[in-house]
Amino acid sequence: MVTLLGIVAGTLTTVAFLPQLLKTWRSRSAKDISMSWLATFTTGILLWLIYGICIQSLPVIVANAVTLVLTLIILYFKLTFTA
Repeated sequence: MVTLLGIVAGTLTTVAFLPQLLKTWRSRSAKDISMSWLATFTTGILLWLIYGICIQSLPVIVANAVTLVLTLIILYFKLTFTA
């Protein structure tokens, strides 16, 4: 039951980034995304991923690995679309 809770929580928080990613992709604009927020959040997700690996928690690892990829894509968009 606890693992299921982790899977659902991880899925919801990860999927929450898809609308922003799609909006940024479609508009080709990331000017309204704060670089300091993005850098801080991405660092935090990386640390959560390392933590999940250390405690060998599959829900923490998977959710944060996917979220890290999504935030790195948004970071790429921020660097590419904001000139």
